[in-house]
Amino acid sequence: MKLEKHLSQGKLLYLTKHGDAISVSENEHFRWMAFNDVVQSIMHKRKPYLLTLPHQIALLLPLLLFRPKNIIELGLGGGNLTRFLTHLSTEINVHSIEYNKDVIECFTDFFNPEQETMHIILADGINWLQQQDAKNIDWLICDVYRSDEFGFNSIVKQLETLTSKLDSQSCLSINLPDVSDEEINLCLTILQQLQSEHNIHYFHVPNYLNIVIHLYPKNWPIHRLLKQRAKRNRNSYLSPIKFNRWRKFWPHGIHI
Repeated sequence: MKLEKHLSQGKLLYLTKHGDAISVSENEHFRWMAFNDVVQSIMHKRKPYLLTLPHQIALLLPLLLFRPKNIIELGLGGGNLTRFLTHLSTEINVHSIEYNKDVIECFTDFFNPEQETMHIILADGINWLQQQDAKNIDWLICDVYRSDEFGFNSIVKQLETLTSKLDSQSCLSINLPDVSDEEINLCLTILQQLQSEHNIHYFHVPNYLNIVIHLYPKNWPIHRLLKQRAKRNRNSYLSPIKFNRWRKFWPHGIHI
């Protein structure tokens, strides 16, 4: 059954009408979270660690290139990235920063079925990040939920803080939903001006409105890393099967 049909056959589990109007629904196979009726996160109930939306794979493609240990995720949502990363390796330490208390409560009650210990901090992500030492961050993931209340200008203002916390050997990944060509070009231009030590690689996610941007160190031997034999690859946590599948996506990105 296609995902769209699953989402049309859900039973409501939770609803709050204040703020972002968060709802949680489920059917036999999936559970999902929506903000203002827009689905933000979908969990496979039998295998909660699975990634369920295409932009999530695009957002995690740097796992092809390195083995990060300290990961900061700005925006918890339904916890898809956190569940996947903690399941992937015990070497990975993820801190999720979420400003909305209702989102954290929904994750705890509905999206952590295996009761894994998660490092979740209730705080404004950008304000919290400003106080952190860049040397302690291997990978910074910013999964942005775009609200009309704040508009695109708020995203632009975040870029300076995000790039200021990039160490010379760290990586930054940003998910931008529903942005115009003019807005994405503006973001890319700003990122180029703010960060000269990193290459920029970005993806248009097919059939979705997401743009995923990666900044990674210029001295990383990308072509050699991607051509390694998966069974002998010590630079990635991914299984050989997943590595071989994911590296086919990298050439579909645009390098600037």
